[in-house]
Amino acid sequence: MQEQISQSRRLPNQRWQIYPQKPELAQKLAESIQLSPAIGQLLINRGFDTEDQAQGFLNPESLILPSPLEDFSDLAVSLELLHNAIATQEKIAICGDYDADGMTSTALLLRSLRWLGAQVSYAIPSRMKDGYGINKRIVEEFHSEGIGLILTVDNGISAYEPIKRARELGLKVIVTDHHDIPQQLPPANAILNPKLIAESSPYRSVAGVGVAYILAVSLAQQMRQSQGLVKPLLELFTLGTIADLAPLTGVNRRWVKRGLQQLPKSKLAGVQALIQMAGVQPMGGQGEQGGQGENKIPNSSLLTPNSSSSLKPEDIGFRLGPRINAIGRIGDPEIIIDLLTTDDMGIALERAMQCEATNKLRQEMCQEIEIEAIANVEANFVNSLHKDRVLVVVQDNWHHGVIGIVASRLVERYGVPVFIGTYEDEGHIRGSARSIPEFHVFEALEYCHDLLGKFGGHKAAGGFSLPGANLTALRSRLSEFANQCLELHHLKPLLKIDAETNLSQINEHLYQQLNALHPCGMDNPDPIFWTPNVQVLEQKIVGKGHIKVTVAQTIDNQQYKIKAIAWRWGDYFQLPPFIDIAYKLRENHFNGNTSIELELLGARLPKRSNQSKTSFELRGCDYTCGFYQNGSARELRIKNSESKILAVQLGHTVGLLGSNREDAKEVNISEPQYDSIIQAALEALRSVNS
Repeated sequence: MQEQISQSRRLPNQRWQIYPQKPELAQKLAESIQLSPAIGQLLINRGFDTEDQAQGFLNPESLILPSPLEDFSDLAVSLELLHNAIATQEKIAICGDYDADGMTSTALLLRSLRWLGAQVSYAIPSRMKDGYGINKRIVEEFHSEGIGLILTVDNGISAYEPIKRARELGLKVIVTDHHDIPQQLPPANAILNPKLIAESSPYRSVAGVGVAYILAVSLAQQMRQSQGLVKPLLELFTLGTIADLAPLTGVNRRWVKRGLQQLPKSKLAGVQALIQMAGVQPMGGQGEQGGQGENKIPNSSLLTPNSSSSLKPEDIGFRLGPRINAIGRIGDPEIIIDLLTTDDMGIALERAMQCEATNKLRQEMCQEIEIEAIANVEANFVNSLHKDRVLVVVQDNWHHGVIGIVASRLVERYGVPVFIGTYEDEGHIRGSARSIPEFHVFEALEYCHDLLGKFGGHKAAGGFSLPGANLTALRSRLSEFANQCLELHHLKPLLKIDAETNLSQINEHLYQQLNALHPCGMDNPDPIFWTPNVQVLEQKIVGKGHIKVTVAQTIDNQQYKIKAIAWRWGDYFQLPPFIDIAYKLRENHFNGNTSIELELLGARLPKRSNQSKTSFELRGCDYTCGFYQNGSARELRIKNSESKILAVQLGHTVGLLGSNREDAKEVNISEPQYDSIIQAALEALRSVNS
């Protein structure tokens, strides 16, 4: 036979967590904020179930912020050290980091300190030679250059020995960082870290660039030189905050919302060049009024957003951020610092072109390493994942700068925490870790501290190094830790779903109402809906392993169709004829037309479809039909009154027709006489499962 009924493809291995629905409370909340009950339910899901909480979230400008001086105990000391250094022209050096957060932080402080008249330089450790964070070599070089004050950004909280050495050499040190607090703090003159302040503080969620922004604006305000400085710093804050996947709650939500409106009209040459090179188009939106009564940083007189257009977090997360991060991963961070500090459009465009080329190379490297990593896992570890509950994969000749991205993809594929590494030399491994919600990476690394060299990070991600001889022991220790905190049901990727929605409810009006929740990101995710038992009408592979789909739902004898895209779902092609789907809404702009589409995030078989059987009538003939398992394949079988059976797997053009499988003949099921019977059977089964 040519094309037999082929094996069913698997669906994403997920656990769906659907928020409890509270229709009465949602209705009451919706009436108070004059939005739809759907928005009311979404706010409840995010923890805002009173009118005051909802209003504060929807209008972050209405919140009154405390002065950062009240929340950061070392901020006053930091301002004094910097003010004195500027006044005496003492040399200041910034030690940054090579990710988007660290590079935007470095550029932000360079811009602000130069604006304020400081003598300031910078250094960023080499990802390949130095690894993460300030080290003794950099400290010694700063000392030899006559530096008097070191300012770390997005690093330093775990750098006890290098900072101890700096103090021994007579250098003053201010640590600005946001990573988790180690058991022993470094002996710096001042430490600014949101993890050291009250959990109730609105500044608690800021990334490294947020700490740098607070420090820079506070200093400029103290020196009465903030006019004209805050707007460009806000843009860099927004780029770094979103690219670092910082929570878009608290003050982050307030400032990012402003920054997204500011970015399309940026006067920074580097931002203009980056937006132009990435092809990002701002979307229309309503302006908002500035805040009232804000204490100190930044106040409404410094920045009142009134733009008629705005970027969205995904513009940064998927377009601008990767181009910045690519440089830090496999290029020279000086390119980004030049890009974000230059006022020369020619230099900016040149640097943006370098970002573009580097990002394309990074994509190619990621794809190659991902293929090799999956092959490694399938050959050596896939059968023991339930026992180990963590994946540690190490291989030669992988570029350390991109393995973190591959780790995230392996987490998505296998549903377990992933520690991925590559050999720097024969005896030394350096790696990255990515996690699932129930597993704390930094605590896991601390649990293995005696086996590691340098390490750092937070709950969701981290970096580490170790002697190659310790690899087997590290696998065992990490598995021991994982088995203490992970149950077997945790080993499926978690998909949190907001509410059930019919396809008939999806329209431009709903999409526009969802804009009230923006900006969405970490801790304020895009709303995710689900619809049960939709019919897959069309599907095809597009691009590099994506599935483009048309799905339909029939309600009161009316069929509602909508297009959808499933990124990186090539492994699941072809999708079954009926599935439950989980998705986000997205706008598609094509040929001047705008339509609402679905971005599929999850799919599962309808609860009763495995054993659904029913009967139907078509053109005066009686049929029975159902879905059956044939080995590992799942097929639709339709039986007529003469006991002849048509067996098909939807999505294929060939079926089997006959009284038994041995004597069955192949038929082209796209021919009208077969297609009409198949569609009638599917509709009958859909009715049974509704």
